[in-house]
Amino acid sequence: MSTGWLARLELGFEQDGQRSVLRHRRHEGPLRVQRSFHPEGNTCHSYLIHPPGGVVGGDRLEVAVDVAERAEALITTPAAGKFYRSAGPWARQTQRFRVGADASLEWLPALNILHGGARVRMHNRFDLAPGARLLAWDLVGLGRPGSGDDFSTGALDAGLQVWAGESPLLDERLRLEGGSPALTAPWGLGGHGYLATLLAWPATPSMLADLRTALNETPGPRPGCTLLETASGSGLLVCRWLAPAGEALWEALVASWSVLRPQVLGRPACPPRIWST
Repeated sequence: MSTGWLARLELGFEQDGQRSVLRHRRHEGPLRVQRSFHPEGNTCHSYLIHPPGGVVGGDRLEVAVDVAERAEALITTPAAGKFYRSAGPWARQTQRFRVGADASLEWLPALNILHGGARVRMHNRFDLAPGARLLAWDLVGLGRPGSGDDFSTGALDAGLQVWAGESPLLDERLRLEGGSPALTAPWGLGGHGYLATLLAWPATPSMLADLRTALNETPGPRPGCTLLETASGSGLLVCRWLAPAGEALWEALVASWSVLRPQVLGRPACPPRIWST
């Protein structure tokens, strides 16, 4: 007998005249989008909500997003996700994003917090058609340092894939066990409880140089960035951060997004209103 519950959400964005719209949405369980906004013209801003707030062992969250040809979508979440201590079963979060020809997706979720003892499997996959553009990030906190929770028990098994057509751009897996040396050793997380990854496609060496210059002029943690160039000349920019506090990483992600958005998407940064509340 299976334990936990399933929450599933499907979202489909299409271009309708002069603006992009959320044409299709289907949900099972508590995951949903209540409404969409157009604060900058064409781009459709949507807020993904999970009213229960927390996920326990045995629960499954599945998100499928399709951005059709020429559509522009920005999706964020209004609050941190929380994964609670498990007696044994894994909590699973699977998210797949398809971005059509000449379409764009911005996936900018809030922090996911893994309480000590949580057992979590996360998998994100992005499929990009010709001319597609992507800005996406992921931010994870291990334990709750302010509450004395140092993630001494638990586990994280995280996968990330990015495909351009039939070609894999990135395929990686991260496995961390609570209390393992990898959490504290210099060759691992070095005692940092928060980690983040940012993706930008298509990117160029000049974009990477501009980002490094901008971040060197601001306080906060410094990322390690790599440009994965392809035979076509396009590149996938991958930036990673480690930090002792989630707020500093959030600010670094927003600052990086603000620099990259005009270059990747051709429009200035327009922070979702929910970020100011």
